[in-house]
Amino acid sequence: MRDLEDLVERLEQGDLPLEESLAAFERGVMLTRACQTALKEAEQKVEILLKKAGEPAIEDFTPDESKAG
Repeated sequence: MRDLEDLVERLEQGDLPLEESLAAFERGVMLTRACQTALKEAEQKVEILLKKAGEPAIEDFTPDESKAG
């Protein structure tokens, strides 16, 4: 996640040549996919552990937009 944040910061500065920006963007896409995969696996593990413990099923999370920002 930290690598992804660093990439975004570098891209936002706008100082990179086009070729380097494209390479950084491609790396960012790969890092995003890796983070999404890790998050999904963690969610599945938590759900399995909760089921084994007899806890209620996980509910979908809806962020409170009024607190964002």
